[in-house]
This record gives sequence, C-alpha cells and structure tokens, in this order.
Amino acid sequence: MAGETVITLTGNLVDDPELRFTPAGAPVARFRVASTPRVYDKQAGQWSDGESLFLTCSAWRQLAENVAESLTKGARVIVTGRLKQRSYDDREGIKRTAYELDVDEIGPSLKNATARITKAPRTNTPQPSQQPTADPWNSTGQPPQYADEPPF
Repeated sequence: MAGETVITLTGNLVDDPELRFTPAGAPVARFRVASTPRVYDKQAGQWSDGESLFLTCSAWRQLAENVAESLTKGARVIVTGRLKQRSYDDREGIKRTAYELDVDEIGPSLKNATARITKAPRTNTPQPSQQPTADPWNSTGQPPQYADEPPF
C-alpha cells in the first residue's frame, strides 16, 4: 500500500448499497456516503452545516455481501479505505475527474445508534485436512512419517 492515500470518512449512506457480481463471480457493493462538516459561525454565534462531500465507495468480496446485508440508506457509517482518482470524458467530450474510495473497513457509527454484531460464517476458506497431504517428492509411495524432532 505504499504511495496510496488511505482516508477515514464518517457520514451517512445516500442510498442503499447496490450488490453486483463481476463476470468472474466476485461480489462488489457500491454505495455513496455524504459527509457534512459542522462549522461554527462566530458572528452568528451558532453552528451550521458546511458543504457536503459525496464520495462513491466500493466494497469487494465478503465485505460487499456483509455491507449489502447490514447497511441501508440513511445509516451513519465510518469508512476506511484507499482513495482512487480516475479521469474520463463525459458525453460532451469534456474531461472529468472522479474520486472513489476502495473500502477496506466499514461499520455503523454508534454515536447516535446501537448495533448488534453477528459474526458471518467464513466462506471460501480451505478446511484443514484430516489426512496428511500427499508429498509429491515422495518416491516410495509410502505415507509420510513425521518425527517429533526437526531433521536438522
């Protein structure tokens, strides 16, 4: 991750996360987060909302499925990820730049809410084998013998 810009964003989901699948079958959830700073106006003597930042976020694989199942529009979240920039030409041929966040971690903010954590079962994790694995270098055809002491 050297050279990447890692940020943490706190805000509200603008819409429900949209879960899709790549042609290879990898799940990806896309959603937008609006972060609005509170600014104190000394002349008026009161707090007011600053300008909102809207950031499109993408979560991948198991995280994507958990996001789509757990979070909904309006939820206050804390998101950490890597900020990405991409350039493109719009319909009129004008160059545009978009900033997006590749999500590493996300969770609900507990500032004004409560949450109940349910641990998701692991998927696509190889289970340990009950039998010793075949040794491709074993030319005797006999099962491997394991000693308690290292061979050196």
